[in-house]
Amino acid sequence: MNTLMRCAAACLLVLLYSQAGQALAQRIQPNACDGTAWQHTLRPAPAGMPAAVQAHWVSREWLVWPGRSAQPGGRFVLAHSSAAKLTAATGQPLLGADLRVPLGVAGATLPAALAARFKWLAPGLVLRLPAAGTEQLRRMLSGQLLLVELDDQGRVRNAAAVQMPGVLDDLFASAQTVPDLGAVATAQRTSFKLWAPTAQALGLCLHSGATHQPTQPRAMRFDRRSGVWQLSLQRDLRGQRYTYLVDVFVPGVGRVLNRVTDPYSASLTADSQRSVVLDLNDPSAQPAGWKQAARPAPLAAATDQMIYELHVRDFSASDETVPPALRGKYLAFTQGESNGMRHLKALAAAGMTHVHLLPIFDFATVPEANPITPNVSGAPDGTTQQEAVVATKERDAYNWGYDPLHFNAPEGSYATDAADGAVRVRELRAMVMALHAAGLRVGMDVVYNHLSASGQHPHSVLDRIVPGYYHRLDANGKVETSTCCANSATEHAMMAKLMIDSAVHWVHHYRIDAFRFDLMGHQPRAAMVQLQAAVDQAAGRRVHLIGEGWNFGEVADGARFVQASQLSLNGSAIATFSDRGRDAVRGGGAADDGAAQLERQGYVNGLFYDANEAALGQATIEDLKRSADLVRLALAGSLRSYKLHTASGDTLALEKVNYANQAAGYASQPDEVVNYVENHDNQTLFDSHVFKLPRATSSAERARVQTLAAAVVAFSQGIAYFHAGQELLRSKSMDRNSYDSGDWFNRIDFAGQTNHFGSGLPPQADNGTSWPFMRPLLADAPRLAPTPADIAFTRAAFQDLLRIRASTSLLRLRTAEEVTRRLTFHNTGPQQNPVLIAGHLNGAGLAGAGFKELIYLINVDKQPNGLEIAALRGRPFKLHPVHAHGADARARESSFDAARGTFQIPARTAVVFVVD
Repeated sequence: MNTLMRCAAACLLVLLYSQAGQALAQRIQPNACDGTAWQHTLRPAPAGMPAAVQAHWVSREWLVWPGRSAQPGGRFVLAHSSAAKLTAATGQPLLGADLRVPLGVAGATLPAALAARFKWLAPGLVLRLPAAGTEQLRRMLSGQLLLVELDDQGRVRNAAAVQMPGVLDDLFASAQTVPDLGAVATAQRTSFKLWAPTAQALGLCLHSGATHQPTQPRAMRFDRRSGVWQLSLQRDLRGQRYTYLVDVFVPGVGRVLNRVTDPYSASLTADSQRSVVLDLNDPSAQPAGWKQAARPAPLAAATDQMIYELHVRDFSASDETVPPALRGKYLAFTQGESNGMRHLKALAAAGMTHVHLLPIFDFATVPEANPITPNVSGAPDGTTQQEAVVATKERDAYNWGYDPLHFNAPEGSYATDAADGAVRVRELRAMVMALHAAGLRVGMDVVYNHLSASGQHPHSVLDRIVPGYYHRLDANGKVETSTCCANSATEHAMMAKLMIDSAVHWVHHYRIDAFRFDLMGHQPRAAMVQLQAAVDQAAGRRVHLIGEGWNFGEVADGARFVQASQLSLNGSAIATFSDRGRDAVRGGGAADDGAAQLERQGYVNGLFYDANEAALGQATIEDLKRSADLVRLALAGSLRSYKLHTASGDTLALEKVNYANQAAGYASQPDEVVNYVENHDNQTLFDSHVFKLPRATSSAERARVQTLAAAVVAFSQGIAYFHAGQELLRSKSMDRNSYDSGDWFNRIDFAGQTNHFGSGLPPQADNGTSWPFMRPLLADAPRLAPTPADIAFTRAAFQDLLRIRASTSLLRLRTAEEVTRRLTFHNTGPQQNPVLIAGHLNGAGLAGAGFKELIYLINVDKQPNGLEIAALRGRPFKLHPVHAHGADARARESSFDAARGTFQIPARTAVVFVVD
């Protein structure tokens, strides 16, 4: 066997494919660069190839075949065909192989490091390659590859297609340090680089003029060390449109010639048809004053963040104070006197630190050229509105944008001219400048956990370049879709590099101040820690990272790697959203549907103490006490170590408190938690309250309930996060998933005249099962909808809460030790009055505290409530100055009797008292 293996290694020297230029010339089709033909099949995959059972080439030396074991009389070979001619029919000879490499059987155990990385694979057969040279192995990775078990007569017993991410990461590790993937142009030279280690040839198409007519493809040169194909032209090609031609084998499809855009595109033409060579330092890509523009100073601590989540179209699509040509566009943010910008400036003045924008990179689902606007009308509980929206949703200008196509290029539908690659860059930068000038830092919502498509779909850019690498596959080679779409594999080195390079790109070239990571728990903690260091270095300042740390899917509980999830980020200073306080405040959970949305009330909207008709008898006072404890947990930053006297009578560290069979307290430091009660997902807070509050609740009282929820976030240790329009009682007409519900269901009125409740039944696909419960509520819109006075009150009270949080570092403590030492809850334990929460903070010796002591009290009851705290007798507590002159007249009725140590708090009121 050893002699055969040495011979096979030598045989690998056989040329498996011709030089790149010759190969491209031989296989090119006349219209390969034509915009109408994105793929040419050079040779279909032979019939009868294995489709499901998969082997794994995990490093240059090792292969694993899960579920297999060595049988007597058998032998194993790795078979290769550059022309995709392999056939491996059971019981027949193996045919079409350029090369057969015999493999040694090494038992069932990989070396420890590989075993840890591939721990998710089922037990099976471990095979070892002969000692082949690196060059030979690299050649072998191009073309068709099968792991085959042969009997002693040379007939096929079993065959498996081979997953190759492990060996690609091993052999081409140096690609991780390539600094300039994509197109880089100067006045003298333009270079193109694309990582495609399994391609047999690669060419560059240059498309000239407005007609996009291509020139003859140019062959690119392969760097066998990094797996990068490159071409350098001694020409200034700034503004040039281009695509790549990739000659590559695709398992189950065959050998194809794919025309693809550049995954590192800095910009694109309309509808992402062509990549555009762009020098981001060129004046054509910069708005006037860009180089000199100031930006807000870095925050002293992550917990100083107060974030406003906003969608670019939502901001201005229905704002009549914005010129029509700029509505829904980046440039709407440059209109300083529009209703929207006046509102954002007021929030900034009150203390809001960031605007976080839903995805602004290039995404797949909005036509950038000539989108249509549906004509929408109907009764408050009608179906005609959603019918009009659904009928045009594939062609309208609206989508949240969680379907990434190119990570580094701005979305074109938000630009005034999507066809001009420089315009979208220049206008996005103008938006950033305008927000910075308003005193707001800019955060960006990024989606690296999945892609808009996989396989050979036209939108599948990455998978058509390196098939089977950029996506996370299951053991049988099927793309995982637990995130909704085609999951990416950021545990693979070059997908992690793309993510990190992309984040650095936005920080360096667009002055992005912070990121929110969609479904961050599907990414490795190690990659996120590496990304944090890279963006900080690129920015020369701290770039704050937050994300969704949900633990689910094929990666759950560390099945494949240590995740960037709630329970796994301790000590990283990367923050995750806390569902603990969110669910306690709102009631129920994010997955609730149908009647559960009415029955499962929350802490601020009536749980037990103000049951609606559907919830009568559903909850007990003990449920209310447990809910109050979860709210206190949120107020304490969801910290593992903080101890609370709970409703059960026990004093427990919060990590010992149960939440959905996991630790309720999960963060080690307050900068690891994001507190919120509303974001773009699920119903708005107002709509949730429509379900849960008793129907007879007045619109003015609904506004107060909204403010109570905002107060919990404002008073909580950690990072404060608010959804755009939450302060305006925003409604989406009860839509639980408005990602593709058009401008109609996503409107915001910054003038404060309406919240758009009663805009019709929301789209049936995501809401139909709840229509019977929604219909009577929407029909009652004239009574349930807020008045302009209600909206004005909520906005003003919300701004007061921002001012209070901004006024004192006591509500923004930086360490768990400070929270433990300074925060005390009163009215806790089994004897608590659960409708009233009191959190007392000691400001002695704390920089920025502003007060010696502070106590906040949140009374969610319909009735006034009092609380006597003997330990506070004789203290000179008075209303916080903001409350003393603020928007909430009822808050000013709150009082403190120093002699008795008694606070009196009006119904549905959150208030702060201080000692100077």
